[in-house]
Amino acid sequence: MTQMTEPDSQTQKSPLMRNLPLIIIGAVAIVGAFTLRDYISFEALRDNREALLAFRDANFVLTILGFIAVYVLIVGFSLPGATIATLTGGFLFGTALGTVANITAATLGATLIFLAARMGLGERLKSRMDASDGMVARLKKGLDENQWSMLFFIRLVPAVPFFVANLIPAFLGVPLYRFVISTFIGIIPGGLVYTSVGAGLGEVFARGESPDLGIIFEPHILFPILGLCLLSVLPVIVKTFTGKKELLK
Repeated sequence: MTQMTEPDSQTQKSPLMRNLPLIIIGAVAIVGAFTLRDYISFEALRDNREALLAFRDANFVLTILGFIAVYVLIVGFSLPGATIATLTGGFLFGTALGTVANITAATLGATLIFLAARMGLGERLKSRMDASDGMVARLKKGLDENQWSMLFFIRLVPAVPFFVANLIPAFLGVPLYRFVISTFIGIIPGGLVYTSVGAGLGEVFARGESPDLGIIFEPHILFPILGLCLLSVLPVIVKTFTGKKELLK
């Protein structure tokens, strides 16, 4: 008498259960886009700056932990205000500590989206790509051979939306540790720029002005970041010119 094998846990899960985390993130993001716009804004930061500074001075450790928790929720649920949160980190904690808090929180939030996407569509897409042949198989092999370069590239390029950069690695089956390391390191340049802008908000508020968020596209800042982008894909370029062109065959 043959024994029926039990289906694995991935098969047992219905499509709804697999995609439930992504559905929740999407629902919260939609609701947040309409309800939180006035609460997470430059104007809200400007109007409440004295209260925030007073609370920070009285509860420094609690302020850091609370700030990181809120930032994780903003990124993890794709809520509006990630840029304002980064500015707030610089405003409250200065450039050095603010950058550490911002990068840590952004990485944790990005990891939540990555895990949710991988649990849903990511595993199925990876399985299909692993089982495929021809051009798809060569594409998958090329991406696997250059994962570090591609991960750092999409993080460093200012034009790649943060949310998209969280989803692509999940759909391509990137290991969690690679995603976390490349995210943490890759967002440091941009995070440092915006945190430093936030650290100078005191003077901006005093002049009654708004911060220049387009500063990251200034030549003296953009060109070094683009240089890092080129450096990140240098291994791919070297492989191409040394004859490893399997991806294009």
